[in-house]
Amino acid sequence: MNIHTYEKLWLAAAMVLIVGFIATITYGAVGPGVSMIDDDGGSIDPDAISDHERFGDTGVTHVGGNEYEVDVVAQAWSYSPGEIEVPAGSEVTFYVTSRDVTHSFSVVGTNINTMVIPGEVSKMTVEFDEPGEYGILCNEYCGEGHHNMEGKLTVVPEDEFDMTELDVEAPDEAEAGNETTINATVSDGMQTDLETTATLVIGDQRYDEDVAIEGADSETVEFAVDTEELGAGDHDWAVIVDDEEESGTLTVTEGDGGSDGGDGDA
Repeated sequence: MNIHTYEKLWLAAAMVLIVGFIATITYGAVGPGVSMIDDDGGSIDPDAISDHERFGDTGVTHVGGNEYEVDVVAQAWSYSPGEIEVPAGSEVTFYVTSRDVTHSFSVVGTNINTMVIPGEVSKMTVEFDEPGEYGILCNEYCGEGHHNMEGKLTVVPEDEFDMTELDVEAPDEAEAGNETTINATVSDGMQTDLETTATLVIGDQRYDEDVAIEGADSETVEFAVDTEELGAGDHDWAVIVDDEEESGTLTVTEGDGGSDGGDGDA
């Protein structure tokens, strides 16, 4: 059978298009490292989200190696957390659920786009190879504030990523000559051990304490402050650990010096 030249050209073009469509679909499914969403996420009681072991405290969790999990709750009209930060070169598994109505979790510039339904947990795994910033949007109409429902995902260079947290307990006031302490609790959010330094700066005084923390644990450092050397007055302080810092003011008051001051009689 004789096939006209133009027919051959159309057949060749059609085959190229078919192969191109298949290649595009294949790349969209596996190229960026995204696994398709299934029912592995499980179910949840929307009225008990705050007490749930995963969604009671949302955010990023280091699982081990370059693997991380991010727990997200969608609600009218925001995401919790609203800002997410992960390191480049990481494999991130998102677990997303809704507190109220149907939303979506869509990361602009990627093929992460899933419905978020109350009572269900959407699960998806993504690989982020390069640093970048992505917007998070809701593509399901969820009420009058739908257009304001957004978040942000930032992929930072691996050497800039830090999951160290700092919590400081400090008195507002102390009497000169009396011992007072400022306590700093350093938490390591990574599964790997952390060795760092906690620094307290107050007035002209500086205190440095080495801290060694096992993975996913915390340590409390106690700084004994010399109030006599500080003298009476307001003294600003700052506790610094890596990129974390907390600050405040300690007011040192004059002691009575053990004197009764006299009775003032003539």
